[in-house]
Amino acid sequence: MRSLGLRLKSPLVAVFAAAFFTSALTSTAHAAPSPGGQLTDLVNPFIGTQNEGNTYPGAAVPFGMVQLSPDTGHDTGYDYDQTTIRGFSAVHLSGVGCGIGGDLPVLPTTGDISSTDYAKYAASYSHAQEQASPGYYRVGLSSYGGITAELTASTHTGWQRYTFPATTKANVLLNSGQALHSVSSSTVTVLDNRTVATTITGHGFCQDTRPYTVYTVTRFDRPFTDHGTWSGGTVTDGSDSSSGGGLRGAYLRFDTTSQRTVTATTAISYVSVDGARRNLAQEGRGTFDGTARAAQQSWEHWLERVRVQGGSEERRRTFYSSLYRALLSPNTGSDVDGSYTGWDGRVHKADGFTYYQNWSLWDVYRTQAQLLSLLAPAQMRDMALSLLKVNDQGGWLPKWAYATVETNIMTGDPVTPFLVNAYNQGLLAGHEQEAYQALKKNADSVPPAGSPYEGRGGNPRYLVDGYVPLDPNAPHKPGDFDYDHGPSATLEYALSDAALSTMAHRLGHEADARRYLARGQNYRNIFDQRTGFFRARDPQGVFTGPADPKKSVGFHEGTAWQYLWLVPQDIPGLTKLIGGAVATNKRLDSFFAYPQLLKDPAGTARNIWVNGPYTYYNQDKYNPDNEPDILAPYTYLSTGQPWKSTDVVHAALTLFTNSPDGLTGNDDLGTMSSWQVLSAIGIFPVTSGVDTWALSTPVFDRVDLTLDQHYYPRGHLTITAPGTSDSKRYIQSVRVGGRARSATYVTTGDLRAGRDIAFTVGSKPSAWGTKPTDAPPTIESRPVAQHHLALGLTPPTATTSAGGTVTLTADAVLTDPGTATGTLTVTPGGPLTADPAPRGLSLRSDNLPATAEVPVRVTVPAGTAPGTYQVVARVRDGQGATVARTATITVT
Repeated sequence: MRSLGLRLKSPLVAVFAAAFFTSALTSTAHAAPSPGGQLTDLVNPFIGTQNEGNTYPGAAVPFGMVQLSPDTGHDTGYDYDQTTIRGFSAVHLSGVGCGIGGDLPVLPTTGDISSTDYAKYAASYSHAQEQASPGYYRVGLSSYGGITAELTASTHTGWQRYTFPATTKANVLLNSGQALHSVSSSTVTVLDNRTVATTITGHGFCQDTRPYTVYTVTRFDRPFTDHGTWSGGTVTDGSDSSSGGGLRGAYLRFDTTSQRTVTATTAISYVSVDGARRNLAQEGRGTFDGTARAAQQSWEHWLERVRVQGGSEERRRTFYSSLYRALLSPNTGSDVDGSYTGWDGRVHKADGFTYYQNWSLWDVYRTQAQLLSLLAPAQMRDMALSLLKVNDQGGWLPKWAYATVETNIMTGDPVTPFLVNAYNQGLLAGHEQEAYQALKKNADSVPPAGSPYEGRGGNPRYLVDGYVPLDPNAPHKPGDFDYDHGPSATLEYALSDAALSTMAHRLGHEADARRYLARGQNYRNIFDQRTGFFRARDPQGVFTGPADPKKSVGFHEGTAWQYLWLVPQDIPGLTKLIGGAVATNKRLDSFFAYPQLLKDPAGTARNIWVNGPYTYYNQDKYNPDNEPDILAPYTYLSTGQPWKSTDVVHAALTLFTNSPDGLTGNDDLGTMSSWQVLSAIGIFPVTSGVDTWALSTPVFDRVDLTLDQHYYPRGHLTITAPGTSDSKRYIQSVRVGGRARSATYVTTGDLRAGRDIAFTVGSKPSAWGTKPTDAPPTIESRPVAQHHLALGLTPPTATTSAGGTVTLTADAVLTDPGTATGTLTVTPGGPLTADPAPRGLSLRSDNLPATAEVPVRVTVPAGTAPGTYQVVARVRDGQGATVARTATITVT
């Protein structure tokens, strides 16, 4: 590895390093270059460390268990705008929105131990003294007389090399009691004069979770001269252990008057301290420099699976930086001997596969799952098998899993498209039925009350009514829950059902396939014909919340505008709901601010689309910072205007820059980075769970993919677009495997056959891909016959005096093929009267919910005795179904 912080032997490299450090003193943090022209030179780990991208710049290897990185005080670890480092901790997740990990922050100091709180003993630093490259990080700490810290990593170990000033009191602080999550308890034990073990039990993420435990063993390259531990604010010199809640840790002291460097290697395990010992014995051999070279070589091996030619240096840097982030997770969960802690709390052995953990499924099912299926199919297979182990050992499939616990963060059913994608990509051979049965259980039921999993918490209503109502007061388990996000959960369930139908069909479960296919049409049950958008329905089944779609309620981290396009299983059906292709294109143009975009793509993306990393609501424009509308730019491929997809995609790509704020919102374990990688090479997965790849203009002249021959027999795929540029970006024609192709998509079968994709591009849109038959295929576009009845009566209570009147509103919602009919009857109690009398209802439904809003005038005759009176509204539909609602009138 030619990273500049290493102990470089070559005089030429040493001169280069000296020159770089001289220039670095007057500049910001650097992605560390090297003179070899390697792909790792193009990666900037600092991208996304500012403005809530929430990435980390520290050292890791692809899919490693350890991510050794500085924590500056931000709740997810590192923030470019903060100026002190609290420690270099062993566990980080890239791009998460809440604090998690940060276990065992380690910090070098000098002098006496004056504080045990890492917020108080944190060391100052500047970006001028900071650099990073894949697998390596270096920073100069200006506190404590000036200390240089270097980090590198292997799969299970994090290596730290500290260069101290000359002193007899050079300390390394191992803090077991503080982390990015809540620490319930910890134990630190000095095992001998070179080795320290810790056990750290924590909990929490965006909300509270069950506890999880990580074990560490840290070995130093030489004996320490003194040591001690702390409990709370009390430091005990010579103590070998500290255990319990609150502030805990140990200090190890070295004499650096003659030998200035101290190297520490920390191995972690989720099984036991002995597991950490084994990991250390296996991966803790050798030297810091050797480990750093191996980490760099590992990254080079993975990055060179995608070789690009053309494009600007800035574009290549952002591309390879995104590819780097896309390969950071999920993370190895098993030890070097295959041991891992299962979701039953027991130790298991991964036999013939690597066990992975940390699943941001709501995010990654949309992009990263497909990217890994293409570039890392063997690892993706193991990831899918790991999820099946979670189901087998824990009783259910997870939604957002960290280590050995379910966080229940985010909503919907993301595990289904994730695993169905693995199946449809051919990665579950030998486990098809096992996977299907786990997915079927998840789709058709809910976890037991005592289970920590939320699962499809909205299923009790969804399976009966065809939608999840908005009911924030519904009982639920810790974390997010689907009744709190009814309309978006409905859309997520429906796309998952449609995806599962493809698996059921291919496995011969035809009755199930038809049932899931029909449920894939349930998106229609929340379409309000009056607004032309999806909308929340309350527990009574009535549409609720503001009619203005930008002010809609119940959509998780988004609005009805942004969720409108989350029907990948049936874009033609969605287009019909909106009013046809012309109306849909008009709405898409408004959504993307298309007229402004043509004049100023980058300005539109940055000033009209983007409103802040967490500005999810009150929006009527595309939000490239978040996942709900991540597929939306490709909708034009299904509406006869494919060139507009390229316009939108290329505008969105300008948001990825080679700077700390060069990432669109939280990266969410590589989701947004995967979006960039796939969009930049011109193939993108448009139908969740299905092996269909949309085509759009690549931003590089040539892309060469090296693929795993076990899954892609030819072992390579080449994508070309000679002359592609910001102005010459429109597809004129496409050839796949040498044959002209007008369709706007390819399949995994095409990719597996090694059929190269050749784009011809020009400066103006063409007729390519504009015919209806050119659109990407749908899973299902035939509406299913629906019969449903709902009724609301509001307000539920009212007060008036004798001789007064009260106006109620009866909202009857009927769904039927064709015209829905029914009768509304209002029966007031006592002497009260109601108008209207029985009223016939006739609504155009066409298998969509149709609403009749009927004002009900209730008259309280003079002389009516004070008290409460019931008013009962009842609607009976043409199928004979009846629903009644009651309002209470208080007469004073």
